[in-house]
Amino acid sequence: MRCLQCDPLAEYFKPRGIPLVNLEEVILELDEVEAVNLADKLGYSHEDGAKKMEVSRATFGRILKSGRKKIAEAILDGKAIRLNK
Repeated sequence: MRCLQCDPLAEYFKPRGIPLVNLEEVILELDEVEAVNLADKLGYSHEDGAKKMEVSRATFGRILKSGRKKIAEAILDGKAIRLNK
């Protein structure tokens, strides 16, 4: 069980001008959204982010790496991002 506090306002992000039905999508899990929020938006260290999520530092690092990879894939390959709420 992970402690998640981030509650994003949007459910989808997509490239402009392309209908969603024509796009592949990348699904970001809530724990990935939380890890990206803590590390990249709020500037937490891996250790502090792990404590906040109540996971090990190594687990936090794996979750963060996975979330960042999905975001990069969506941006660079023109895919939609769906937040799995």
